[in-house]
Amino acid sequence: MIITFVAAAILLSAIMAGAWALQRATGNSGWVDAVWSFGLGVAGLVLALVPGIGAPSTRQVVVAVLIALWSLRLGLYIAQRSRHGPEDARYAALRREWGAEFEKRLFVFLQIQAAAAALLGLSMMLAAHNPAPWPRLLDVAGIAVLISAVAGEGLADEQLRRFKANPANKGRVCDAGLWGWSRHPNYFFEWLGWVAYPLLAIDLSGGWYWGWLAVSGPAFMYWLLVYVSGIPLLEKQMLQSRGAAYTAYQARVSPFFPLPPKGSLP
Repeated sequence: MIITFVAAAILLSAIMAGAWALQRATGNSGWVDAVWSFGLGVAGLVLALVPGIGAPSTRQVVVAVLIALWSLRLGLYIAQRSRHGPEDARYAALRREWGAEFEKRLFVFLQIQAAAAALLGLSMMLAAHNPAPWPRLLDVAGIAVLISAVAGEGLADEQLRRFKANPANKGRVCDAGLWGWSRHPNYFFEWLGWVAYPLLAIDLSGGWYWGWLAVSGPAFMYWLLVYVSGIPLLEKQMLQSRGAAYTAYQARVSPFFPLPPKGSLP
């Protein structure tokens, strides 16, 4: 499995180099997130299905299907957004901040994203190759969590899309549906989906200790979304564009985990 992991990491590096070339050709860096989603999906399928002796096991096939479901939903959504909308605000801010160094620094940044994807892929691989009998209660829970996460993220994205599509909401802060309980419900459900892999990978009987390494997936994704490339960059941009309205939104709505709001948005 080590050889497969190294091969997947090299594949991800090449894919993100292609993402860099695509954004340079289109002038829209938002495409790199779509490529990242599809690329990790492809690498995840490799990690789930290879190596193996004979036909893939039921566990491998189920994990592969779950990976494909997540990758296609997220990748297609971001691709559609990039095709019809402006450049993602986070990358637009980096373009302004980095100036003439943008293309060079972005290439390095995307290679870091490739390395991050490889680490996340480790959780997928461990979930697929857990030697425990199939199915267990933890396996059923893992499937339920991932499907719920994909559905929840899709609902959050659709609620935001509808809010933005209404001309009456121009310049306002979205607090519709899930966005009234979390400032970033899409990020929350994205993180929740990674919780599924430890559930599928961990063997509580103690027969396969490697499965506990799958906890690195949701832990790493939480760190990325909450402290690095997710909430901090996006909220900085939202404070610049929405000002006091977003400050009021921050005061009443949970930043990540969905919780009852504290009051009403003015």
